Amino acid sequence: MRIPYVPDPPPTSTPSDAAIVERIRARRSPRPLQSLDLALLHSPAVADGWNTFLGAVRTRTSLPDDIRELAISRVAVCNRAWYEWGHHAPLAARAGVSQEALEVVKREGALEVGEAPGGQLLNERQWAVLVYTDEMTRNVHVKDETFAVLKKLFNDQEITEITATIACYNMVSRFLVALDVGERNGTGPDDVPAH
Repeated sequence: MRIPYVPDPPPTSTPSDAAIVERIRARRSPRPLQSLDLALLHSPAVADGWNTFLGAVRTRTSLPDDIRELAISRVAVCNRAWYEWGHHAPLAARAGVSQEALEVVKREGALEVGEAPGGQLLNERQWAVLVYTDEMTRNVHVKDETFAVLKKLFNDQEITEITATIACYNMVSRFLVALDVGERNGTGPDDVPAH
């Protein structure tokens, strides 16, 4: 990590800062504070907003777990945020994504709408989300063809939530990689222990 982590337990100087730490602990429970939390807590207000936003994206959308975790995992691959991959690829596997399908997700080249989605490893909805994730992450601009496929497979709420998830985890990955949170971002997906 390029700056030191805040100690755990984080020192607080105001009741407001103490409440922020407790909100973050509550969202992480039963797990302890993560390296990401201990980096963000250098700025309690930023950590608090981050915690609220990430909490909503992770736990309060209508998206099925496989769709959400595939999008997050693909952002990690595109941005080489292997700390993020180590946390979210196992969640995708728990949501029913096979290890063979995760190998397709881990592919570093750009994905295309017309490609076969890893044989039968990924369904049409999963593939559409991966391609959309690629285009949002790599290019920012999304091709009309890609969006048309997404629009055919998902309703407006789901598209909003998929887009917010991809945008959110691009923010996360850029923070992780820039500060080298977790000290694994320069390695690779196979060098990261699953959490």
